[in-house]
Amino acid sequence: MPMSDDPRILLADGDTASATKVSIIAGPQCEAALSGLGEAESSYARAVGFQAAIGQIAYLPDADGKVGQVLFGTGARQISGEPFLAGMLARRLAPGTYRLAGPAGESRLAALGFLLGGYRFEKYKTQAGGAQNGGRAKLALGKGIDRDEILRAADATYLARELINRPANDLGPEQIAEAMTALAGKFGAKIDIVSGKALEEGFPMVFAVGQASPRRPLLVDMTWGDPSAPKVTLVGKGVVFDTGGLNIKPGSSMALMKKDMGGAANVLGLAHMIMSAGLNVRLRVLVPTVENAIDGSAFRPGDILRSRKGLTVEIGNTDAEGRLILADALALADEESPQILISMATLTGAARVALGPDLPPFYCDDDEFSKALSAASNAESDPVWRMPLWKPYNAMLASKVADVNHISGGSFAGSVTAALFLDRFVEKAGRFAHFDVYGWTPTARPASPEGGEAQAIRALFHILAADFG
Repeated sequence: MPMSDDPRILLADGDTASATKVSIIAGPQCEAALSGLGEAESSYARAVGFQAAIGQIAYLPDADGKVGQVLFGTGARQISGEPFLAGMLARRLAPGTYRLAGPAGESRLAALGFLLGGYRFEKYKTQAGGAQNGGRAKLALGKGIDRDEILRAADATYLARELINRPANDLGPEQIAEAMTALAGKFGAKIDIVSGKALEEGFPMVFAVGQASPRRPLLVDMTWGDPSAPKVTLVGKGVVFDTGGLNIKPGSSMALMKKDMGGAANVLGLAHMIMSAGLNVRLRVLVPTVENAIDGSAFRPGDILRSRKGLTVEIGNTDAEGRLILADALALADEESPQILISMATLTGAARVALGPDLPPFYCDDDEFSKALSAASNAESDPVWRMPLWKPYNAMLASKVADVNHISGGSFAGSVTAALFLDRFVEKAGRFAHFDVYGWTPTARPASPEGGEAQAIRALFHILAADFG
């Protein structure tokens, strides 16, 4: 899949001794930092009004009138605690080669933040801003920073962002399959695509959700690695566009539904990291991909669907389609008893009400895994928050006419009950964790332009690399 941007164009190659120094200064330390400069530099910085406000940049001339160094302000925030503040530099610095001075220069996360902050989505612009023409600020990496490691994380994030940002008219189930086929080809993985009658018989809920669209539903199955290695399986929700089905969404709720395949995008980003690092796992990636559209064959509220697992499911609302397709894919994943099973989905608005867009909840009954994941989240500046699989709430999913209803009858605990529904389809996996991600940055942050976003995958890779690296 052609990418809008490549993080490699933001890294300097070869001799970087001549890279311009960027001194990072927090507001409270501004006066002391300016006093520590040479007299001419200090006077110039004050003359141009540098006060270390967040994002403020001052270019200080050297004796020859060229840029001798750059001052970058972080306001009241300390980059030691918020390394991704360096992401602002990728967008704000003039073209040239720079190095981060002080502790930030040795920070892996600050360097990664620079790469993530420089991402541009310009695939559809006829007059793009020059992402490939060399007119970009470039970062010279400090000593001890592993270039391959930060590129691995940046590549995965760029991949997830790119897929989510693509409009639905250019990204249907077939294009999801093409993206997975391209990823498989890059790393020597195998691809199996289930469609048509085989999908209808083997994954009846995936088929039912996608049957109203002229773009036919698919189940894409990718495997990589030594078959005898520990099994790690990733399942991602691939709803390329969600109208809500017959329970149609209002226009305001439909505007961002191109991102409803964010779970699939995120598991592909994580898979990219796993395969790029060569972890000792037998990786499997399952993506049920559909368009939840409306025509005479659309599934209806009140329908009863038979799942791959054999459970019958009463449809409470056709706008809760993601958990249906995930359930069939999770049932397949569970059949081979993976050591670790992870699902990721843009599943519920309730998760956003509880935790907002930046903090995805995860559900896991394994305390050891959950503690390790929370620690990795902090280490990687990749936030996640554990939520409870509160078993008494299973009563909310009761159905009078089927084994289970796929939604609760009320407005309480929507993200919890969605996770509990999925949990019914997993019995044999050693560890199961479900992530209810948003997959989108609604307001630009230092290392995250507005648009599609990778969430939780760096934290997950961190603990997988610790176990299987």
